[in-house]
Amino acid sequence: MGDNNQYYLIKQKAVPEVLLKVVEAKKILERNMSITVQEATEMVGLGRSSFYKYKDDIFPFRDNVKGKTITFVLQMDDQPGQLSNLLKTIADNQANILTIHQTIPINGVASLTLSVEIPTNDEISDLISDLERQEGVHYIKVLARE
Repeated sequence: MGDNNQYYLIKQKAVPEVLLKVVEAKKILERNMSITVQEATEMVGLGRSSFYKYKDDIFPFRDNVKGKTITFVLQMDDQPGQLSNLLKTIADNQANILTIHQTIPINGVASLTLSVEIPTNDEISDLISDLERQEGVHYIKVLARE
């Protein structure tokens, strides 16, 4: 429990209001570079100190900006056609595979590390959900988002 670098994917309704306001303030600052942090936080009803406290710890999981790269690791059964089905799921979500690395299977389970570029109109959460639902996939963890 001492690991401060754990990540969680939670629904918006479970996120405290202060964190949602931080996200809104960050969006305002991204859209209007001439606005100050003080002005953005006032617009959303957030204290500046709260913004600075949480700004590096929360970001929207769904981002509709072209060229977003997601790197994730997953474990799946080592069965004929399993990797092909996984790649098809990625393609069906209009994502582009940038890198892929598969380990040698141990006890019938292989680990994959994938970097995927998500298109403008795609949602990352949809892709992850589709991969999780795929038969033979045991575990998925998002390692990075750029």
